[in-house]
Amino acid sequence: MIFLMIMSDKETLKLDDGNGDGGGNLAVGMTYHPPINFATVEDRIYRSGFPQPRDFPYLETLNLRSVIYLCTEPYPSENLEFLNSRNIRLFQFGIDGTKDAKISKGTITEALKVLIDVRNHPLLIHCKRGKHRTGCLVGCLRKLQNWCLSSVLEEYKVYAGEKSRDMDLKFLETYDVSYLRQCLHSIIYQYHGYGSKKRRLLYKEDVQHKSRISSV
Repeated sequence: MIFLMIMSDKETLKLDDGNGDGGGNLAVGMTYHPPINFATVEDRIYRSGFPQPRDFPYLETLNLRSVIYLCTEPYPSENLEFLNSRNIRLFQFGIDGTKDAKISKGTITEALKVLIDVRNHPLLIHCKRGKHRTGCLVGCLRKLQNWCLSSVLEEYKVYAGEKSRDMDLKFLETYDVSYLRQCLHSIIYQYHGYGSKKRRLLYKEDVQHKSRISSV
């Protein structure tokens, strides 16, 4: 059984600064609207439909570092201005949203590489309605997380609702995460200096360029 928390576009969030007036640190008395179909995928990973200007104050509370945009249309200038003013990086992977369009496995794989890179977190994934294209990307992430197929498909259907697409379900069934797992083999954990327990991720190219310590 999957337990999901989905915030509709009719729900709001009010920040409280402890003075009992309903105000918050960012804007006293302001009401915060999450984007349509907003939900948390994992810690510091979120999904939603297309954010509207009224949603910007809510997005600001997430301290986003990146946005994955899954539509083919250019990003609206108002949204770009919001991202640029807060140093949020935009990654666009154009996927046709029409019902009969096939999803490119290569495009999803490239989007997954961005999604699993913790340097891009906190991160928001969105398409137009946050149902089909976003659902396919999240579903492939779940396969990478070793979710059973029935749970992957169930989560997709929760967001797609009555508009669940057979083509999307087939894509999720057949998407092979083995290639991406091989890419992850190039990522290794190393320690910061001697005696330190703090770990960091180093990519293969980082390791190759790291100077070696010669023996004395």
